[in-house]
Amino acid sequence: MQRQLSTLVFLTFLLAGCSTTPFGGGSGDSAHGYKAEGKASYYGSRHHGKRTASGERFDQHALTAAHRTLPFGTRVKVTNLNNDRTVVVRINDRGPHTRGRIIDLSREAAERLGMLRAGVAPVRVESLD
Repeated sequence: MQRQLSTLVFLTFLLAGCSTTPFGGGSGDSAHGYKAEGKASYYGSRHHGKRTASGERFDQHALTAAHRTLPFGTRVKVTNLNNDRTVVVRINDRGPHTRGRIIDLSREAAERLGMLRAGVAPVRVESLD
């Protein structure tokens, strides 16, 4: 019985060491080669000054964004597929919390992409190395 329990514990630790969560946000994780297409939205004055998931205060005038899994500090290039405008933002928050969206941008980033009026736009998101 003791040997079976030891074997079970060993196998559990062995399998746990093999599992990973890509771009999980912990230290040492990498966003190298990340590329995705989907819908972007933005958030602005209602959240201005509130704490982000990274601990810093949200500034609607900064070039920042929220992503579900990319590590904080990751810089990504976001391209509006409707007009080919691009902007580089830094991930400092978690989100979006709306189904079907891949990134939430600051108001400033959304303005540079020309998507303020629409509120939502199709985008390509690419990590920068």
